Amino acid sequence: MPEKTNTATLLLSCPDHRGLVARIAQFIFTHGGNIIDLDEHVDTNEGLFFLRVSWDMEGFALSGEEVCNAFQPMGDEFQAQWIIKLSHAHDQRRLAILVSKYDHCLQEILWRHGLGEFDADIALIISNHPDLKPLADQHRIPFHLFPITKENKMQQEQKELSLLKNENIDTVILARYMQVLSPSFVQAYPNGIINIHHSFLPAFMGGNPYKQAYERGVKIIGATSHYVTDNLDEGPIIEQDIIRISHKDALDDLIRKGRDLERWVLARGLRLHLQDRILVYGNKTVVFD
Repeated sequence: MPEKTNTATLLLSCPDHRGLVARIAQFIFTHGGNIIDLDEHVDTNEGLFFLRVSWDMEGFALSGEEVCNAFQPMGDEFQAQWIIKLSHAHDQRRLAILVSKYDHCLQEILWRHGLGEFDADIALIISNHPDLKPLADQHRIPFHLFPITKENKMQQEQKELSLLKNENIDTVILARYMQVLSPSFVQAYPNGIINIHHSFLPAFMGGNPYKQAYERGVKIIGATSHYVTDNLDEGPIIEQDIIRISHKDALDDLIRKGRDLERWVLARGLRLHLQDRILVYGNKTVVFD
């Protein structure tokens, strides 16, 4: 992994018109910035412009707070929704992983994290079952058990949210966490909860998607990582992938093949999120990969 530098990343969306890229690049140049990555997209149907640009803060004339204040007039002029994220060499995002009993997605994230693929700190693991505590202990990650029933669900969620707040968690990963989060939980982390669903959404929402796919006789199955919203399995999609199946595959084969997809798709979605490569608009995303 290349050495991390101090950078700023602007994520912006606004009505499209001429000269936007030139104006933003000139703003960065004027204050001594060196652009290291730039990508843009125009949704011609909606007339919207999207941009992600990163620049080296070494020698930049403005501090973190100053750069936001300096860009504000331009953002207002463009009628833009925008955010500038500052990344320092010593900074790391803090993640919490929520799991139940399935371990394959958790294993993938922990393995890739150990290889240095994710510039983040996995601060804790939360589960409603004790099964994966040995795996957490093996990786020396604090494991917190919150058994959930219909009667105590809201109280346990509040305890989980308090823990996440106390640990300064900014991203929550649902690595096959088999609980539906309440609206209050979701609202605490807007576009900050990433789920993996074991189907190619919007097909086969809800429970037992592999059984649904098998009974329907489909020839491909998929997996989808998406941001969590109040609408079950309908949040903005980050990443998807598929694999072919045939009439020879039994339900167990679909589940086995699907597990591989789930691992890859969740890991890719997490990487894109951590690198600030996703712009959400409405219920869609622009992903600058």
